[in-house]
Amino acid sequence: MTLADCDRVSEIRIRGWQRAYRGLMPQSYLDSLSVAEDAALRRERFTRAADGGGGEVVNLVAERGGAVVGWAALGPYREGEVRTGDAELYAIYVCGDHLGSGVGHALLEESVRRAGTRGQARRMYLWVLRENTPARRFYERAGFRPDGTEEPFEVEGTAVPEVRYVRPLEG
Repeated sequence: MTLADCDRVSEIRIRGWQRAYRGLMPQSYLDSLSVAEDAALRRERFTRAADGGGGEVVNLVAERGGAVVGWAALGPYREGEVRTGDAELYAIYVCGDHLGSGVGHALLEESVRRAGTRGQARRMYLWVLRENTPARRFYERAGFRPDGTEEPFEVEGTAVPEVRYVRPLEG
């Protein structure tokens, strides 16, 4: 991912939230999400990482025909404020017209591959909304399994609990 990709990544991310979480989160919250605000934050983070701060996050993009059509982010697993030796998939989104085309699978497999080649990580974790059945099936097809850990997550007073998934890494 480059700095120039930040605007497109934000568009994919925000539209992905609005599509995937419809009916799982308050619609007013989803409607309030701003591509411009997300892009500004993403550019700031990218610039800070390029200047040597927070460079432990890996941002990947998938392109088709020279256009960014998907994005994934991974790094150390976060247990509260502590970074552990394991890996975490922080996010993965594909633009709507490329869903089901293999872009998400390619991003996920490259994320797993990179996590397995970095440091001593033995596992890769991710969090997914408990009620997001399509995403859960996607991760399960890729070898991730729920490990029984759930975490509360609340949006505008609505509970949207998350389930933790894990997959062993090959070093």
